[in-house]
Amino acid sequence: MSAATIRWAGMIIIMAVGQVLSALLHCFFILSNTEATMAQDKVITIGASLNSESMEQEFFTAVDNLNKTHSSIRFNATSIIMDGNPIRSALDICDKLLAQRVYAVVVSHPNSTDRSPISVSYTCGYYNIPVVGVTARDSAFSDVNVHKMFLRTVPPFSHQADVWAELLEYLDYHKVIFLYSADEEGRTILSRFQSLSEEYNIKIDLSVKYYPGETHYISVLEPILTCTSRVVMLAASTEDAEVIFSDAGKLGMVGKDWAWIVTEQAFAADNVPIGMLGVRLLKGSHKHMHIRDAVKVIGKAFTELLAQDTINEPPLECKDLQAWKDGEMVYKHLINTKLLGETGEVSFNAEGDRKTAVYDISNVNSTRVRMQVGFYNISSLERLEMMKHTNFTWPGNTQLKPKGEKISRNLTIVTLKEKPFVKVIPMPKDGVCRPVAPAEHAFPCKDHSKDLCCMGYCMDMLYEIAKQVKFDFTIHLSKDGLFGSFEKHNGSDQKFWNGMMGELIRGEAHLIVAPLTINPERANDIDFTKPFKYQGFNILVKKTQKDSSLASFLQPFQDTLWILVGLSVHVVALVLYLLDRFSPFGRFKLAKSDDTEEDALNLSSAMWFSWGVLLNSGIGEGTPRSFSARVLGMVWAGFAMIIVASYTANLAAFLVLDRPEALISGIDDPRLRNPNKKVKYATVKGSAVEMYFKRQVELSTMYRNMDMQKTYLTAQEAIDDIRSGVLDAFIWDSPRLEYEAASDCALTTAGDLFGRSGLGIGLPKNSPWTHAVSMAVLELHESAFLEKLDNKWILVDSESSCPESNSAPATLGLTNMAGVFMMVAGGIVAGVLLIFIEIAYKRHRGLKEKELELARNAADRWRGNIERRKKLRETWQYLQSLRDSQDLGELEDGK
Repeated sequence: MSAATIRWAGMIIIMAVGQVLSALLHCFFILSNTEATMAQDKVITIGASLNSESMEQEFFTAVDNLNKTHSSIRFNATSIIMDGNPIRSALDICDKLLAQRVYAVVVSHPNSTDRSPISVSYTCGYYNIPVVGVTARDSAFSDVNVHKMFLRTVPPFSHQADVWAELLEYLDYHKVIFLYSADEEGRTILSRFQSLSEEYNIKIDLSVKYYPGETHYISVLEPILTCTSRVVMLAASTEDAEVIFSDAGKLGMVGKDWAWIVTEQAFAADNVPIGMLGVRLLKGSHKHMHIRDAVKVIGKAFTELLAQDTINEPPLECKDLQAWKDGEMVYKHLINTKLLGETGEVSFNAEGDRKTAVYDISNVNSTRVRMQVGFYNISSLERLEMMKHTNFTWPGNTQLKPKGEKISRNLTIVTLKEKPFVKVIPMPKDGVCRPVAPAEHAFPCKDHSKDLCCMGYCMDMLYEIAKQVKFDFTIHLSKDGLFGSFEKHNGSDQKFWNGMMGELIRGEAHLIVAPLTINPERANDIDFTKPFKYQGFNILVKKTQKDSSLASFLQPFQDTLWILVGLSVHVVALVLYLLDRFSPFGRFKLAKSDDTEEDALNLSSAMWFSWGVLLNSGIGEGTPRSFSARVLGMVWAGFAMIIVASYTANLAAFLVLDRPEALISGIDDPRLRNPNKKVKYATVKGSAVEMYFKRQVELSTMYRNMDMQKTYLTAQEAIDDIRSGVLDAFIWDSPRLEYEAASDCALTTAGDLFGRSGLGIGLPKNSPWTHAVSMAVLELHESAFLEKLDNKWILVDSESSCPESNSAPATLGLTNMAGVFMMVAGGIVAGVLLIFIEIAYKRHRGLKEKELELARNAADRWRGNIERRKKLRETWQYLQSLRDSQDLGELEDGK
């Protein structure tokens, strides 16, 4: 056997003996530690990989303080200086920390690089040993699939997106340009900001990606100049930010009308321009505080864990292939731990990132000093708290807050014809629009290629708003004449807005100035100003007038009652005549008595008395004289008083019923809620009213019924059909209906307002004009200008020429009292006829009396003649006798 072979054999034997001795010593060490652990309290060793001796000393002090506050558990501390080389750093963890059986490791960054903690996280993560970072803010550590055992007392850089979103909302910026690096840090913060943009109503106008480490970025920045947004969000490292700021200055992008909000790293650039806004983690650079907070988190977590359960020991060295079984349980307790530390409230999210961080918001002032202007605290009720009496300095060294968008002051206005808000007349031949009363302003407007003049409520309001906000405008009418509905149109499978809404969304107009109702459907896609008029929906109907017949004055009593009253008059007259005729104290005298003082009460006088009492006319003669007849007369007078009073009261009631009224009582009318073919009602297709009925479940029946009716595209079509009687009820905005009812006495509104809302000016989402125009509307409200417009354009019924209104008392017209006049005319005709009859009768009777008179005269003459003859005869006989007697005497004398 050769000497070389003997030497190799000896070496193998020595190595084998050494391994056996090492194993025996290892077993002895384990047994001794186990016995010591069983005899004493539980010992938890906390490891650390820090970048300086001062930090190590701070770590050891923190662990000592931990032992002073926790008597049931003994905490040991072991630490190493982190190597800048990731491989050597990992070997140090295996050889120097795991060999001490550490239960958790506190780690920071080395002075030479920012990537070294990754090797510590990988190594400890493989054996399920939790790692608590105190300076690592790389977003890569938030990936739990790679760094499953990593947690940290500082938030990642990507969480600055939360502060940005709050700050943008505070500044009222809703359209931004996002400039980010192509590395993992840039992509992560972009992803987080995009997830917040919908919640905060922020639109990313353009995302610009750049590659870090370049010396020029002008070509990257130039596309930003073509965007409308002027708010730039920059996520960049300090080195890249210096180049970007320099190139942006060359392009004029850090001057007036621009706004920049940058990350903490970019805000640290030496050439950061005036007016920049940046965020900075409060106490983020205080490493000693974070070490003490990390140790407190570990101590609290193990105290609570061991009070509930027992844990086995972690691996002793990297040669062990088995991970620590209880490591994941320890990690869960660590991320669920919450305490108030020196850096504030310390708590973690599911990824192990600190979630209760505090940031300060700074602004570079005119002297290039970074001034603190606010705070952001996610655990506070109001997350963003800006300092009072602090004016921002904006790019261009101005105190005037930029609009946030590149805006033109020549705006395009879209409107449509809708009385009284917008009235359209042909353009005069001279091409100059002149207002027609009560309008104060008239503006040229186009309907396709046709030149027109627009005036009305909205045009007068637009003039005042443009004067306050300082913009020029051109007006055109909606291409399809519609307000806008979000439906499938022209056979398309997709829904889209048509009308004025569609033009605004497509960018064909900057403002909608028309009676546009504010509702949820429209507010989802456009912005509205404060309402310039509050209104609701109402129902327009045609007044219904009851037909009045010639006998309408007889309506208070039924026919039977009128017959009984007429019969009673004649019966009472007859009884009065009989009572006065047969009473010993009556006025009736025999015809042969010529010495009466008063005329007798005949049947005609009794009839006159009875009618006179009933009709309350004066009775001058022919009144009853006897007591019995007068008692009946008093009773009859009481009867007449009751009848006349009842007639008067009922006549007033019938006048109220005869007043013109609406066919429909209101939105709750059963004829609307339970529709039938007799009552036809509708609204404009695709309007806010139709959206309201479609949205309300209790009005679904009415919506389906209207959907089956004739389709109306404009309000004027429906109003014309109301006038002609084709449509019974039209549901629309109350201002328009009030205007129509005041202008046309045949129309009226029915019931109370419902579906109350407001009319507003529409603008594109996040328009830079929204705030200014909205404030102008509020100013017009405060100055009572809009109230004057209401009185001038809508409330014209205060001096209405309509003969009647619902609030006025009912009055009689010719149609109501025509029967009375006909009765008077009948009485006149009857009187004339009777006078002719009387004259004829009198003439006939006079002839008979004349004939009798002639006969009587003839008889008297005949009788006189006979008497004369008789007297003559007697005289002759007498004379004859006398002659005879004389002759006899003479004879005797002669004898």
